[in-house]
Amino acid sequence: MDPKKERKQLFKEMEVERGVYTIKNKQNGKVLVVATRNFKTMNGKRFELENGSSTHKDLQHDWQTYGKEAFAFDICEKLPNNTDAAFNEKKALRALEEKWLEKLQPYGERGYHKALE
Repeated sequence: MDPKKERKQLFKEMEVERGVYTIKNKQNGKVLVVATRNFKTMNGKRFELENGSSTHKDLQHDWQTYGKEAFAFDICEKLPNNTDAAFNEKKALRALEEKWLEKLQPYGERGYHKALE
């Protein structure tokens, strides 16, 4: 088999891990909870923060203030693979995110989320 086609096939067969992760400021304890369809997006978030382009302004400010060493990216929970045709990945991720928002309460002094009113 052609090496290029073989790599392409391997890529297609690779399982994508999805779920919820946090970005935690180890200096002040603030947390951002993020649901993702692919944990590789953590690299993208890190890149945004390193380049000053994050849309989370408070998180971006703290990143610039404390430096990248002050932050930890941690996976909270992985969404199990589900081959059921009725499975709604988007809803499942949202429910998982809500679970972790409820558990961690990352609002105000505790996190980078805006309090729901």
